This record gives sequence, C-alpha cells and structure tokens, in this order.
Amino acid sequence: MKVILYKDIEGLGEEGDIKEVANGYARNYLLPKKLALPYNKENLKRLESMKEKIEKRKEEKRREALSLKERLETEEVTFTMPASEGGKLFGSVNNSLIAQELAKRGYEIDKKRIEVPDQHLRMVGNYSVKIKLYDNEYAMIKVSINPEEAGEKQEDKSK
Repeated sequence: MKVILYKDIEGLGEEGDIKEVANGYARNYLLPKKLALPYNKENLKRLESMKEKIEKRKEEKRREALSLKERLETEEVTFTMPASEGGKLFGSVNNSLIAQELAKRGYEIDKKRIEVPDQHLRMVGNYSVKIKLYDNEYAMIKVSINPEEAGEKQEDKSK
C-alpha cells in the first residue's frame, strides 16, 4: 500500500515522503496513529500545498542537528568503574549509561541513537561513540573509562 508520511518515522522515511509499505502496517499502525495518509489524489494535493512548510521544518532540523553536533563533539564522558588488574570491567558501559550521563549535562538524546562499538564497552580505556542526529548527520563523542581506586573497597572486604 502506498502512503504519504505525515511525520518522520525512524527506519522508514521523513515527513512528506511517499512510501510503499505492507497493508497491515499501514492499516493497523501508520493510519490509526496519524503517522501517514493514504496515497490518493486528494492527499497528494494536500502534500503539494504543504511542501514549503515541510522543507522549512527539515531545514530547521538540519540546523539544529549541526548545532548539537558542534556542542556534543566538545564533550567527553568519563566513567569510573571497578575493574580487574588487566583492565576488564566488572560490568560494562552501554548506550543507556551514556544517554543518562548526557542527560545530566542537558542533552536529551534517545539511547537508540547512540551507537556503542560491540553494544558494550567492557575494558578500561578511551573510545569514540557515534550518535545519530538527523538524516545522515552523526556526532562523535569521547568516552573514557577509568578504573575505580581499589584502596577503600579492598580494606572493607578483608574485614
């Protein structure tokens, strides 16, 4: 079934795109949630009249993404976690932890947009993590994982 997207949908397309989707997906999800309109002459005319507004919104999103990219790429996220002598973490750093840390700094980024190498960071060290912003725009942030000082923790365990 052909539909005209009414909103941006991750993995499918942007507002104003005309897409071919499965009938059930359109009937049961896209149309009831008002994420898309059926492809017909009437809705095609509506799309043409809205084209200019849609392009303005897309351009605004691109500008916001570039601004966010500049700010994000200056950030360095640091975690201090317990680790073995060899640098292997007791636990891991994943996209959720990075999203939480960025939220503390005022960035509202969905954890699904954060691409961590191998889904988890399990060793002490410095990493680059990719964040999908808009369209084909990505930001790279630095993530540092430091070992937790063992001094106090070791003493408590020996008692």
